Amino acid sequence: MTPPSSPAPAIAWTDPARAGAFFEWLGRVGAQHAVLAATLRPASSDASFRRYFRADREGGGSVIVMDAPPPQEDVKPFVHVAGLIAAAGLHGPRVLDADPKHGFLLLDDLGSELYLQALQAAQASGDLRRADLLMRDAIAALVTWQLKVPATALPPYDDALLRRELALFRDWCVTRECGAAWSAADQATWNEACDQLVAAALAQPVVAVHRDWMPRNLMVADPNPGILDFQDAVAGPIGYDVASLLRDAFISWDEEQELDWAIRYWEAARTASLPVPADFGELWRNVEWIGLQRHLKVLGIFSRLKHRDGKAAYSQDLPRFFAYAHKVATRYSSLRPLARLLEPLMGATTIEAFH
Repeated sequence: MTPPSSPAPAIAWTDPARAGAFFEWLGRVGAQHAVLAATLRPASSDASFRRYFRADREGGGSVIVMDAPPPQEDVKPFVHVAGLIAAAGLHGPRVLDADPKHGFLLLDDLGSELYLQALQAAQASGDLRRADLLMRDAIAALVTWQLKVPATALPPYDDALLRRELALFRDWCVTRECGAAWSAADQATWNEACDQLVAAALAQPVVAVHRDWMPRNLMVADPNPGILDFQDAVAGPIGYDVASLLRDAFISWDEEQELDWAIRYWEAARTASLPVPADFGELWRNVEWIGLQRHLKVLGIFSRLKHRDGKAAYSQDLPRFFAYAHKVATRYSSLRPLARLLEPLMGATTIEAFH
């Protein structure tokens, strides 16, 4: 519900007490930052419990307001990483005001054009030159992120977290989405694949990892790109964010293009003295293996969004992630048993369409 005195009747609230706290806070900080509360409107939502609103400012411009309800969300990591981003000289939203107790943040507005929208438009029109320029900017910013955001200031992407993420695939995609019941032999195959993927991840050099360095979380901005959704950053495998950028949830590229951008990343990372392998083939293997771990996780998360959270639209992209995962598992001999485990779940149509 929306309180009768609310200046934003288009925004729904299910908790009147939370709505009251929000508008009391916005009235106070809005006066300090020249925010026109009556212009508050939805800006975007994401796969979490967070909501984002946009409001105009007196004299021009706008701000973003984050509503992140505790206990489902904690804004303190967002505030922390926003500070690390600013210190690294990267372009992220400044935190103008914060109420961590209630989960309210007032942020800079980085604009409204997502990388995803720009890349999809470039792909649809055949204007790959613009796509290439945008991706080069994203790669340059990623190198700066890995070089200047201190991994020591972030929680570790450790064995336990990697395994919890992989378990999402088994619990939500295999069991709930696909309705499959694995045999003891299937479970053993899965356990062996998980052991391999976790060991490979932990063997990579450790840097700051955004965990979602993908076109939906990058903004076309000046300087480019603007960086969003960074609150889950960890210290982990150097190849992770490269995989996130090149093999995305919502847009795909042919492998020749993926390799071109990966080589550009590798060359820039070497020039910056980041701990990438001297051999590009080893880097690409690292990207593919940690990308496989990510894709299995995302299959689980998207299935959970559908079955637990009522966000069924995410399931439309399950075939893309099955295809990413199957392609990598097929390519490496020790992972081929995993590929065979995936095939009954994804079906021949998906295999043919994305290979």
